[in-house]
Amino acid sequence: MSAEEKEYTFAVKRKQLNIKNLIIMITNYDTNIVYFAEGLKHVKYVDMMSRVVEHLHHNRMAWGFLPQSASPLHIWARDYMPVQVSKDKFVLFRYDPDYLKDYPEYKPDTSAILSELGIQVMHSDIILDGGNIISCGDKVIMTDKIIKENPHYDRNTLIDTISSLLEAEIVLIPQDSYEEYGHSDGMVRYMGNGHVLLNNYCDVDKALRKRLLSALQPHFDITELHYGTYTDRSWAYLNFLHVGQHIFIPMAEDKLGTKAFQQIADAFPECECHRIWGCESLVDDGGALNCSTWNILVDLPKEEESKELPETI
Repeated sequence: MSAEEKEYTFAVKRKQLNIKNLIIMITNYDTNIVYFAEGLKHVKYVDMMSRVVEHLHHNRMAWGFLPQSASPLHIWARDYMPVQVSKDKFVLFRYDPDYLKDYPEYKPDTSAILSELGIQVMHSDIILDGGNIISCGDKVIMTDKIIKENPHYDRNTLIDTISSLLEAEIVLIPQDSYEEYGHSDGMVRYMGNGHVLLNNYCDVDKALRKRLLSALQPHFDITELHYGTYTDRSWAYLNFLHVGQHIFIPMAEDKLGTKAFQQIADAFPECECHRIWGCESLVDDGGALNCSTWNILVDLPKEEESKELPETI
């Protein structure tokens, strides 16, 4: 293994000294409610939202809008909301990404949102977006952008601290240099049982693919999306919303959509996959369905297992 490859498998096999009892972190399979930023009610996204909500309603799934997020600037949700480790443990990392240094108006008041939701959190001063956290049970995948964004931490200390907070082993992968946000949720997704789904880097960037495989293979079995080509939107299919046994795949009138949907459905045979048309605006704004949602596990009274389709959508 080259020195460069070792760099990206850092901490993969290190003993997690700060974790006395490793738990199985909540994954998308465990979640049963999904929240959207209320900014998605605005006309640009109404068609997409109507389709998502229709599927949620039809499948009797609980959902809602995040309070204090009605601004048309607030269409994302994943990045600034806390990470659910277990049913009653949420960790809120510091939402101060470099790409928003000059755009503070894009940052909602997370404290006000959590207050209205009645959610208590553990606070961390570590800068880490929710879109850079892929929970895989006893492991979490994230890109090495966390090193760049937290220079006030020694590298080893940073990894150990995040590992301790999330009670999981941290698997670092190299950031996709063409993706300015540095998120992992457009690169790889957890399939369950120690298996991950890698985006179609075999079509796009073979050098990066090699580095990703080197980082992931010590820990996971890997399935790769492969389309034979790529487009400006082909990355977005992997940024699907996964809640329980349902997967909502963003469709953006892309010529690769049929291939992408079938390959993702094949990768998750135990899940019901839904095509969500009308995602062009969201994808062109730099994200997709995982970016714009926040799904967690809660106790749901039977009468609240499904919300009615709202008249406002």
